Amino acid sequence: MKFLENTFILAVAGLVLCGSVNEVKAQALTSTQVDSLVTKTLTTFNVPGIAVGIVKDGKLIHAKGYGVRSINSTAQVDENTLFGIASNTKAFTAAALGILIDQGKITWDTKVTDIIPEFELYDAYVTQEFTIRDLLTHRSGLGLGAGDLMIFPDANTTTLPQLIHNLRYLKKTSSFRSKFDYDNLLYIVAGEIVARVSKMSYEDFLEQKILEPLAMQASAASVYRLKNKDNIIEGHVPYEGKLLAVGTEFSTLSNAAGGIYTNINDMSKWVLAQINQGRYGANPEKQLFSTRIHRNMWTPQTILMWRSDYKNNFSSYGLGWFLQDVNGYFEASHTGGLIGIVSKVTILPELKLGIIVFTNQQSGEAFTAVTNTILDGYLGVKGKDRIDENHKQKIAYEKEAAEITRKVNTDLTQQVKSKGEVMLKGIEGKYKDPWFGEVSIEAVKSGYYFKSKNSPKLQGMMSFYKGNTFVVKWNDRSLLADAFATFALSHEAKPAGFKMEAISPLTDFSFDFQDLDFTRLNDK
Repeated sequence: MKFLENTFILAVAGLVLCGSVNEVKAQALTSTQVDSLVTKTLTTFNVPGIAVGIVKDGKLIHAKGYGVRSINSTAQVDENTLFGIASNTKAFTAAALGILIDQGKITWDTKVTDIIPEFELYDAYVTQEFTIRDLLTHRSGLGLGAGDLMIFPDANTTTLPQLIHNLRYLKKTSSFRSKFDYDNLLYIVAGEIVARVSKMSYEDFLEQKILEPLAMQASAASVYRLKNKDNIIEGHVPYEGKLLAVGTEFSTLSNAAGGIYTNINDMSKWVLAQINQGRYGANPEKQLFSTRIHRNMWTPQTILMWRSDYKNNFSSYGLGWFLQDVNGYFEASHTGGLIGIVSKVTILPELKLGIIVFTNQQSGEAFTAVTNTILDGYLGVKGKDRIDENHKQKIAYEKEAAEITRKVNTDLTQQVKSKGEVMLKGIEGKYKDPWFGEVSIEAVKSGYYFKSKNSPKLQGMMSFYKGNTFVVKWNDRSLLADAFATFALSHEAKPAGFKMEAISPLTDFSFDFQDLDFTRLNDK
């Protein structure tokens, strides 16, 4: 890995502490303009509900909800409506570790095996050298979303000990510390570090050491730990021109990677603490974590080749935060996504500005349009229609994906109509992947039926496609993740195993089908 020069790290840290030299003729959006912006966004991107918070100069100056919590209800979103923030939880997990570092119990460079002796990755050297810092920086050598099917898309039956054990079976796609590939499982391991060092559960530590001091009274480390669910959203997925309500189901195993539920009022307190470098309170006179820890979290660790909507000179990932400069200002941000929910938090500390956008539909273009339009006002950017440009981008992506899936579906239909010979038969039986576990394929009247043992939502019909490939269509259409299953043959030309691949390029990366390698189990 190419380590950053110390002078560059100090220069970036200086941006956070010293303020910008830029003079900007900014004209912030009024509350009425924000209302108009969000209302148009709801309609354009077919989002039922959005909540927006703007923090400026130490105060929450805009906190408002728009639309409805669920398409099955007329209940309105407001500033107290609870949303899942998904991967925006990662910054809280990094902060939890930072608190333990302030207490002198660990360092960022403590070896993971010193705390979790059974931790093991694909390579003995990597396992030996892997640090707490490495858990947080998405540079492990594992591929994008590696192993996420152990925790996604539903309450998978995989336990924490099983997950930690199964990490050793995930194959590397790059050299250690050489490349950014977003990871969720290692944040779950980071949560276990918090638990073992503090002698408390991760959830208890997070709530007692971060949420309670910040008076985030309505929030919790998991949807299942919320004290009051009277004002909570339901997630929604667009499918064939309509919205499907998908509830709030989530794997508690994943809390350290994406479990927090909160609202605009509570989240603004977290944003203020970040702008104040860990300080909070009326003055603010109290310290959640030290300035040194905060500076560490906002120091680049992994370099990115990142496309920005603004002029920028660097893009990177820190400890739980994406870091870049936008039009000369330092920005720390993060997004989060679960099925049916996405969120974005953006902080420009030099402007003492924070923008929070929560949605109950999985349109990243929606939160980007809202965030960037508000940001444009503070940066003095003129003449940009962020709703239009994000809508055009969305249409382009969807057109490309629709063409791919349309062709596959056309081929499947022609195969059925022609009653052509199925070139590969006898695929029924049980198969096993080292980390995902067992699946069964059963012969039924209309073809074959795929069923996962550990992930209940991953079941559906399999149809012959071409050659040695079948298509799996999941019963739960909200997953948007139909997949190819391509079989390998034994020397006797019988199905011996198979690999999978998502059909649509828009399939969420956490459906890491490409990492699966199923081997047929011997019939008993």
